Amino acid sequence: MPADPKPHAVVLEARSLVKRFGAVTAVDGISVEIRAGEVTAILGPSGSGKSTLLRCLNFLEVPDSGEVIFQGQRVRARDRDLDALRSRVGMVFQQFNLFPHLRVWENVALGPRVILGLPAAAARERALGFLARVGLSDKADSHPLQLSGGQQQRAAIARALAMEPVALLFDEPTSALDPELTGEVLSVMRALAAEGMTMAVVTHEVAFARAVSHQVVFMDAGRVVLRGTPAEVIDSPANERAARFFSRPGA
Repeated sequence: MPADPKPHAVVLEARSLVKRFGAVTAVDGISVEIRAGEVTAILGPSGSGKSTLLRCLNFLEVPDSGEVIFQGQRVRARDRDLDALRSRVGMVFQQFNLFPHLRVWENVALGPRVILGLPAAAARERALGFLARVGLSDKADSHPLQLSGGQQQRAAIARALAMEPVALLFDEPTSALDPELTGEVLSVMRALAAEGMTMAVVTHEVAFARAVSHQVVFMDAGRVVLRGTPAEVIDSPANERAARFFSRPGA
């Protein structure tokens, strides 16, 4: 297993990625770098290919061409490569994808026990620790359907953290939540960013991206049309499409 990366080293990289669905090119030659200890926010209008790009980074969608580089090694669509990638790069989805028949701590402990091979007691201890980290110690013995949407998403974040990944990918983690529950999830994500967690976040939460990201990638029609710091991309975009997007009310 590769050593943990040095700060600002490239952890995960897309090189000229292309992904098509029939006649539609969802990701059109995109290159992007995710660096250790940094937050990359991926913004853009609906249908611009943001989620597809994220899913290509961990091969939930297999790119048609281009390369994914993880800690200096090209990833290929074979079990050995994908197991190594997914055990070290966590994913948090729009929907929480918790197993409803398992208690919350059991959901969090499942990956460390089954994939990492931790003994049951050690996996449970790890799960309880990460549930405490996201403010859910009192919900450990509940079942997912007894939790609010925000609590379920925080449990999903704990589940991803329990694998002790080198990076986390977030695919619009607050899109299914109302504003109050969105705030509690973003609070956890802000804390992770402050701790130096490497993250790539597809989001419509512009204020969050402005506050915590080091790099903002703005996509439109399957391409990256602008990238830079939040000040460069969000506050002073040198691109007409991005300028219209960020001038919307509430942006």
